[in-house]
Amino acid sequence: MTQLEIRRDDVTGAEVVALLEQHLAEMASHTPAESVHALPVDRLAGPDVTFWSAWSGGRLAGCGALKDLSPVHAEIKSMRVADDFRRQGVGEVVLLHLLDEARRRGATRVSLETGSNPPFEAARRLYARHGFVECEPFADYVLDPWSMFMTLRLP
Repeated sequence: MTQLEIRRDDVTGAEVVALLEQHLAEMASHTPAESVHALPVDRLAGPDVTFWSAWSGGRLAGCGALKDLSPVHAEIKSMRVADDFRRQGVGEVVLLHLLDEARRRGATRVSLETGSNPPFEAARRLYARHGFVECEPFADYVLDPWSMFMTLRLP
């Protein structure tokens, strides 16, 4: 497993912006535009979102964010692992950091939206391994065949 330094980030660094733009482009390549729910960079800097980047040896390895839906419900946004760090446990480390942060903030539930098609299978497996289960759309989401909604009740 890669040693990571997780930093709260303001989403302005060139490496972070490039990774997020790659994330958006990849989402758009696998999903119709109306079904892409990844937040653009400027929205990740909003007051209701906290963003973290993960670094290894001075290189950006991944990122993730929490969006506040209510005082007890958070949403995971923009989970992404840089190509050079895939299959090294970075996604799991970022996910566990986000879950710990949600607990620290008093959340009792964390939810997410991910793709339902094959390119998102690894992400769905990661979330399921950590206790996330399929759920109905939450927040402002609506049923969409391109989306899978998942949630986790926090102890």
